[in-house]
Amino acid sequence: MRRKLDHIDLKILRELQADGRITNQALSEKVGLSARPCLERVRKLEKDGYIVRYQALLDVRRLQSCVQVLAQISLERQGRESRQLFERTLRDTPEVIECFEVSGEHDYIAKLVCRDIAAYQELTQGWIDDPQLGVSRVTSNIVLRPVRDFGSVPIFEEELA
Repeated sequence: MRRKLDHIDLKILRELQADGRITNQALSEKVGLSARPCLERVRKLEKDGYIVRYQALLDVRRLQSCVQVLAQISLERQGRESRQLFERTLRDTPEVIECFEVSGEHDYIAKLVCRDIAAYQELTQGWIDDPQLGVSRVTSNIVLRPVRDFGSVPIFEEELA
């Protein structure tokens, strides 16, 4: 069960999305609280699961030569066990940086970062060749360039009581 957030909580979340390394003092000034109550609110937002984690976002294009691919994946079997096995495989594959179960023609859409096209082909062919996974088809879209990466989650004011 989620609690209702007030305007201060929402300001805190927006500021932390923009800069997760902001000091508590600077955050408190931006949201109009003194430092101690601000820190208490941040800790409560963390405890309640609104803030999942803090991490550095890397520019993979500056870091290394690689290919980014959006893969649409279809499974032969739709049973719970089949999905769980496939999802566990994706979670254990470091090249899969995001994955969503989706409605529509495909079952999953995954974002992958691979060394090159050959490495991507080898990875997805391994999924298709593994009869336990039951992958029937992988449709690939090579990312040419990002238009928007790592956007903040929109926070809708109407969620307030």
